[in-house]
Amino acid sequence: MMDEVIENQNSLPVPEETAPVAPPQDTKWYVIRVVSGKERKIKELIDREVKIYNWSKSVVQVLCPVEKVFKVVAGKKVLREKTLYPGYILLEAVDGKLTDDIAHAIKNVSNVIHFLGKENPTALRKSEVNKMFGKMDEVSEQGISYADPYIMGETVKIVDGPFNDFNGTVEEVNDEKKKLKVVVKIFGRATPVELNYSQVEKIA
Repeated sequence: MMDEVIENQNSLPVPEETAPVAPPQDTKWYVIRVVSGKERKIKELIDREVKIYNWSKSVVQVLCPVEKVFKVVAGKKVLREKTLYPGYILLEAVDGKLTDDIAHAIKNVSNVIHFLGKENPTALRKSEVNKMFGKMDEVSEQGISYADPYIMGETVKIVDGPFNDFNGTVEEVNDEKKKLKVVVKIFGRATPVELNYSQVEKIA
């Protein structure tokens, strides 16, 4: 009887050993000052350096946060990406792994100016990192906005609706609802008109 039990136990599948899970590594965020307008290209160049020199165990990611915005061009809404922090990109590195050699190589990438902290790259404090990601989350939740906010007193051209091709002066701005009150002169009389952002464009 005991022999049968032992035999049955021996026939049971042996559970596979699970691979040990590496503990999460502490990381730090660094700010790199770059030439404004070149942020995304510089991010691509640094990503390429990380791959070529196998820095992936030190550099976790390079970030160039963007937001999607509408621009009104020739009366049409055009979707564009706008850099959230012009003149800066962000680099996440494993704590203690951003060596002088890596920092020096990144500073030599075309159009990079310097790290925050210059010769001694200074990591962001936790509160600053939370604030940064809070802003990125806020932008993400807001969805697509308009690139060019309107200001009271400026002249705009109406590109849609019954007052198409009229120019008017912005009297009120409701950025939350993306609406404007524009005063248009019709037969010499000032007439206020409520319009959506998409119905007007800035006059260059």
